[in-house]
Amino acid sequence: MLAARALTGFADRVTVVERDALPEGPEPRRGLPQARHVHQLWSGGARALEELVPGAAERLRAAGAHRLPVTTDMVALSPHGWYRRWAESHHMILCSRDLLDATVRAQVLADRRIEVLERAEAVRLTSTDTTVTGVRIRAHDNAERTLAADLVVDATGRGSRTPRWLTGLGLPVPERREVNSGIVYATRLYRAPEQARDGFPVVSIQPDPRTGEPGRGGVLLPVEDGRWMVTLYGSRGAEPCADADDFVRYAREELRHPVIAELLAEAEPLSEVTLTRTTANRRHFYERMRVWPENFVALGDAVCALNPVYGHGMSVSAQSALALRDVILRQGGLGTPGLSRHVQKAVGRTVRTAWDLAIGTDVFYPGATETGPTLRDRILSAYVGRLLYTATGNGRIARRVTDVTSLERGPEVLLTPSMLVAAAVGPLKPALNAPPLTLEELKAAGVL
Repeated sequence: MLAARALTGFADRVTVVERDALPEGPEPRRGLPQARHVHQLWSGGARALEELVPGAAERLRAAGAHRLPVTTDMVALSPHGWYRRWAESHHMILCSRDLLDATVRAQVLADRRIEVLERAEAVRLTSTDTTVTGVRIRAHDNAERTLAADLVVDATGRGSRTPRWLTGLGLPVPERREVNSGIVYATRLYRAPEQARDGFPVVSIQPDPRTGEPGRGGVLLPVEDGRWMVTLYGSRGAEPCADADDFVRYAREELRHPVIAELLAEAEPLSEVTLTRTTANRRHFYERMRVWPENFVALGDAVCALNPVYGHGMSVSAQSALALRDVILRQGGLGTPGLSRHVQKAVGRTVRTAWDLAIGTDVFYPGATETGPTLRDRILSAYVGRLLYTATGNGRIARRVTDVTSLERGPEVLLTPSMLVAAAVGPLKPALNAPPLTLEELKAAGVL
């Protein structure tokens, strides 16, 4: 939807080829199984969304989405200890993926220049040499036809066929890297206790991959309609299961702290447990290819699919769509020679920070890669780990770290002389020995 919106200023008609039958409102759909797990839109992604779809954030909040300040409304146990709840530096928009999609979709499709072909899929590109001229589509009744286009954008996500399409054009196999921690997600919806249905913080228990043992973590996320969405996750050898009776036990006994289980004691289960295993980090380095086809671009998860636990996928996709619009504008419109290559390089830049953050942790899980962490992985992880440790007791460093994790700024802000000195000094405040929940929050959740 955001890619379609980005193109409306340059084309008379934008056609979205969609495999699903799109629901009218915030309802699940088959082609988006990961929607059943926790999602968050970091402020970097929220800014991109707002620039493409003005008023979207306000509409989301009116529909029940939460805007939570970072790190004021975060209770997080990092591998290096509990983070303090510093004054707001950035924010997150929290709601179900179904609500986010429906809100954005309604606003985007109100534009008469955008048309959706539902229950259809793109099966291959049409081209002359390495210039893409359109796409061959197959409808739900297996009828095929060619859809001519001045620009084809692949926004099909993890199932992207772009590598195969490129080799079909006679281009080499694109460079690719995969880091698969083997993490499995188990998610369940709860009705929050009545007093905790508004203004409750995010609660996150993060694993510590430095131990060499399987990782176990969990996230409690406030969403619309007074609900909590709770996702538990574990890497190879520590996977949660789909058994509803085991869900709270896993939160209580397997995580590094039982606070999520304690908070669920007075919450009402609203769903069964949903399990997902497709969580590998996978990046195609399309921006490095010596030849790139004219009139073709790949965005979002089709370029860089990330482990969802870091919450960066939607933000990266929004920033990729914004990059698409901005590059076309700078280059003078559709049809400009070399436009697609310029766009693809810009998209490569938008995914770089989130990719480094994700693999900087996941590469240390057993079996994540065939060869284990590279020297670069180890050096970056050691430095970032030192910064995260410092951030547990230094508000200035916590803000700089969240500048990067919120995708507001690039990682270069972590390499200034003052940051290097602060990392060497370490935390300025002593470590917390318990979750920094307030007395009021504990009472609201029924823990006290």
